[in-house]
Formats: sequence, structure tokens, C-alpha cells
Amino acid sequence: MSRRRAAEKRPVTPDPKYGDTVLSKFVACMMMHGKRAVAEKIVYDALAKAEGRAGVEAIAAFRTALENVQPAVEVRSRRVGGATYQVPMEVRAERAQALAIRWLIAAARSRSEKTMTDRLSNEVLDAMNGRGAAVKKREDTHRMAEANRAFSHYRW
Repeated sequence: MSRRRAAEKRPVTPDPKYGDTVLSKFVACMMMHGKRAVAEKIVYDALAKAEGRAGVEAIAAFRTALENVQPAVEVRSRRVGGATYQVPMEVRAERAQALAIRWLIAAARSRSEKTMTDRLSNEVLDAMNGRGAAVKKREDTHRMAEANRAFSHYRW
């Protein structure tokens, strides 16, 4: 860990279309090779498609999908007396949001639809309805934490 002062959090500017900071973070994570305009187009088109198919407002669908993917607990490695234990710990809200964004994008990229817009819109719809690869990732994380509950006394 660094001995210098802690890095200060930079303020996140809200996205231009919906005025939402979480969506702005999502676009930044979606972006590849600095091509923000391409990432924004993919995300906005995917949300518009999801809005048309779900019948709810686009930003509400996105928020619901993100909430359904956010983990409450995770396992972290902890060395105690030469052995490594997977210790279940609660996830901070900021980290839970970052993990949800990362998992949603990874799940969308691994889908088999033709365009990234279709992949992302379908993954958002699936996550909104409590299914899909991103929600499965959260369930697996919770299951792992539940299985290792015996080591929870090693929490620090």
C-alpha cells in the first residue's frame, strides 16, 4: 500500500442524455481504445431497445438491472498461519456498483447476438428480470460466500 496520502475521488460528470452519473460510469467502462462516442451510441441504442421491449423507462430498466446484479457479500483471500482461507465479507456500495457494471458488460460481451447493441439490450432485460449471466455471477458469488461462512471469524 502507498505511504503517500490517499488518492482523492474525482467527480463524475453525468451523461449528456439522461443526466445520470452511474450511466456515465457504465459508458466509461464500456469504452474501448478511448472511443467514447462509439460506447455512448451502443449504450443509448441498447437502452432504447430495452425500453421498447420492456415497456418501462430506459433509465429505470438500467437501474433495476444494475440493482439485480449488485452483490451483497463476496469472498476475499486471507492468509492465517500458512493456510489461505476464503473469508466472506460484506461489499461496500461503491464496490458493489463497480462489480455490477463490470459483470453486466462482461456478460453482454460474451453473448452470441450479432451486434453489441443487441447483446447489451438483451442482457439488461435479462438482468432486469432476474436471469442472465450477470445475475448468475452474483448468485455464484453469494453461494461461495455461504459455503465459506465457517471462516467468517477470520474477518478483519
